[in-house]
Amino acid sequence: MSVVLLVEDDELLRATLRASFRSWDFDVLEAPSGEHALTFGANRHLDLVILDLSLPGIDGLMTLRHLRTFTDVPVVVLTVRDALQDKVAALDAGADDYMVKPFEPDELLARSRAHVRRAGAVERRAATVRAGKLEIDLARRLVTWDGEPVALTALELRMLEVLLENRGKLVTRRQLVDQVWGPIQPRDDTRVRVFVQRLRRKLHDDAAHPTLIFTEHGLGYRWVGDDERHRERAAE
Repeated sequence: MSVVLLVEDDELLRATLRASFRSWDFDVLEAPSGEHALTFGANRHLDLVILDLSLPGIDGLMTLRHLRTFTDVPVVVLTVRDALQDKVAALDAGADDYMVKPFEPDELLARSRAHVRRAGAVERRAATVRAGKLEIDLARRLVTWDGEPVALTALELRMLEVLLENRGKLVTRRQLVDQVWGPIQPRDDTRVRVFVQRLRRKLHDDAAHPTLIFTEHGLGYRWVGDDERHRERAAE
């Protein structure tokens, strides 16, 4: 039986969705907020997430970005927001589909089943990343070194999340600017370099012999902290 997580703060709509998905032979979990959704995402097997964008606390878009740091579970955004910029932002953040309320239940079912089929047996990422004494709890956004908290600014934490979302893959400086500071910001390689240096220092990653963040000179950076094969010498 497939497991769906309903992330919706409207209790009446959540009850309607619950009844529908159960009638479609889904096992249903419910989260009234983004924080609850991240806890479920980190600790339970999920086959599908139905996500509202307007949530108390962490909004749906930020919830989606956090989820994408540790899971590839299909996410269908179900929201009243029908503006093009909202759709683009959600899809860019990692949504697999976007439906606007009011919606047709049969269409939601068809799309849901299609996404679950396509996801198949995709390997689930660990919700906690460990590299030596460094531990990153992606669901709770907590970073510790040898058991002690590591104080990261909001921008440093977002940069770390972007690198982890693309573990093992090159993240260009342009991508970092777009996803950390926003797409309207001009490219600023110096600013990116400074933030990478600060992040490395706080994560105890030696810039001369990095084991977490590898520099692709002239291009960008690659997180290699959980892949021994790619730990090579590179300098900032």
